[in-house]
Amino acid sequence: MAKILIVDDEQKIREVIKEYAVFNGYEVSEAGDGMSAVGLCKLENFDLIIMDIMMPKLDGYSACKEIRKFSNTPIIMLSARSEEVDKLFGFELGIDDYVVKPFSPKELMARINAVISRNKGQEMVSEKIMKFDGLEINIPGRTVSIDGQKVELTPKEYDLLFYLVENKNIALSRDKLLSDIWGYDFYGDDRTIDTHIKNLRNNLGKYRDYIVTLRGVGYKFEV
Repeated sequence: MAKILIVDDEQKIREVIKEYAVFNGYEVSEAGDGMSAVGLCKLENFDLIIMDIMMPKLDGYSACKEIRKFSNTPIIMLSARSEEVDKLFGFELGIDDYVVKPFSPKELMARINAVISRNKGQEMVSEKIMKFDGLEINIPGRTVSIDGQKVELTPKEYDLLFYLVENKNIALSRDKLLSDIWGYDFYGDDRTIDTHIKNLRNNLGKYRDYIVTLRGVGYKFEV
């Protein structure tokens, strides 16, 4: 369940947003000023922050600036100000969306859903850019680098390495590697896998030992 922090000094606004957010399946926390919001963000991880601008103790802009020092949690700014300069200033601070008061709760929820969905997608991509010492494997970008230098692999070597990495620490039989990478209708034998593993290890150089041979079984990428 995604967690949302609603920050607004007006209790009624917090209540309205909370009602819609809970109905949409979100877990909700509240803060009545920017100072409290910064404190909560240091204690908990949130999937989204809804931040008003005009608040006591610490305004929304200042709170956003403080939060950005230690967190990249998406922020939707709420404000009665509709001037372009206010919106631009918010985006320069790193907010993800800007909603002008008075607002439609349904529209706000649509924006919340969109921001969270977009952020989750970015997280999934970042999770597929992996580093193991000086070996960097970028699955979405389909690149492999060793100590900052790109390594050129054959298409099947890329496929094989990415599959091993995505299933790291899992024993993979030669038959499974053949069927999942080459396809069930591939006409070949275990030597196809062994040859590609040998070439892949040569290309990985000093990081070749990440690919472990499981005698009588197959291979695994061991971290």
